[in-house]
Amino acid sequence: MKLRQLGLALSAPLALAAAGCSLGQGEGKVSSDRLVAHECWDTTYDLQPDFFAAVPYRSTLQIRLQRGTDLAEVSDGLGILVDDIESIRTSMLGVELPVGLPVGVQPPGSLPLGPDGEASLVHMSLYLQQSCHNQNVVLYAVRGSIVFEELFSGDPHEKDADEKYTDATFDVWVGDPRDIEVGAPPDEIPEERQSHLTGYFRFYFERGQPGQPFP
Repeated sequence: MKLRQLGLALSAPLALAAAGCSLGQGEGKVSSDRLVAHECWDTTYDLQPDFFAAVPYRSTLQIRLQRGTDLAEVSDGLGILVDDIESIRTSMLGVELPVGLPVGVQPPGSLPLGPDGEASLVHMSLYLQQSCHNQNVVLYAVRGSIVFEELFSGDPHEKDADEKYTDATFDVWVGDPRDIEVGAPPDEIPEERQSHLTGYFRFYFERGQPGQPFP
């Protein structure tokens, strides 16, 4: 899978949520003491999200935190892809889970991610299409962790409010895989080009609500 494909996959929740498929009222924070984006950003950053969306599909869950309700192509936001809802809910709540690029995702000219190490069940990307609208910047999490205290069941027809709730805290390093050296794996972004991103999000899954921001 190419990085462009991953970016499109992570942007899917916004399109579906805007169509009224799922939105949740909630709160969250996404910030960095120094965010580095090529030819665009090199200072502190605070997303200040007020739009929360979740889209379940089979065993996966796509989560989006965004500032405003515009299209992803003109907005700043954070996308989170959960590969296996049930595994996390069954035995990994309250546990630090590694966050990284999915196996098979790579920019042109790079080596694929190797099979060594612990495969991550969670992937994350920060898109800066408002702040860096001329540079088309998407920063992908290449290392770090996330802890889910609660995770939505993934059932779009869920009736139990407790099962609709998601509560997570994350601490990751993000970067632009286009900054890697030719022939290097896509997660070997030079450390000076990586940014430390931290935050949390808490919201309830709500089906059939109109697209709107929440404080």
